[in-house]
Amino acid sequence: MKRWCGRLILALMLMLPLHVFAGVPLDTVKTNVNGVLDVLRDPKLQGEAGKQVKEQRVQAAAHKLFDYVELSKRTLGLNWNKFSPEQRKEFVDLYRTILKNAYVDKITAYTNEQVNFTKEVSLSETTVEVQSTIVSKGGETPINYRVMKKENSWKVYDVVIEGVSLISNYRTQFREILGNNPPEKLIETLRKKVGKK
Repeated sequence: MKRWCGRLILALMLMLPLHVFAGVPLDTVKTNVNGVLDVLRDPKLQGEAGKQVKEQRVQAAAHKLFDYVELSKRTLGLNWNKFSPEQRKEFVDLYRTILKNAYVDKITAYTNEQVNFTKEVSLSETTVEVQSTIVSKGGETPINYRVMKKENSWKVYDVVIEGVSLISNYRTQFREILGNNPPEKLIETLRKKVGKK
């Protein structure tokens, strides 16, 4: 009987979702965010000479951090179904550029400040919010990363900067464009925004 109970307890422990064991999402986000900040702070990459290298490294670090397809789906909501596979692919590529620029612009403003990763809060069985605070002379700025477990890794599907969600912000803008227009109209708008014809 004791042996059977022991096996049952072990089996139940193995069945617990990974996010119950705190630390994995927070550590993943912390490592990747610090990777982006290290690139931005690198004194060897200052000025025009290091600009291109810096952009490539930031893009690589951001790629590890974000799930751009999930971000795209959540931003478009039901409108995602109106896009053809080719349009979805182009939308994800364009949106990735916009998000990278928006995120990097925001995070660059804090490159010389202290970033504290405070805690992770479970949102569902597969999603967690990793909370961080930027500490500066002017006060504290919260930046929260919403992450989703995909296969064996955690990827960011939304960033909430000073209470403003990237997804919600863009969802409103995109919904207005798609209200009376086909998906191609939004893609054209995004092409112009990122400087692609």
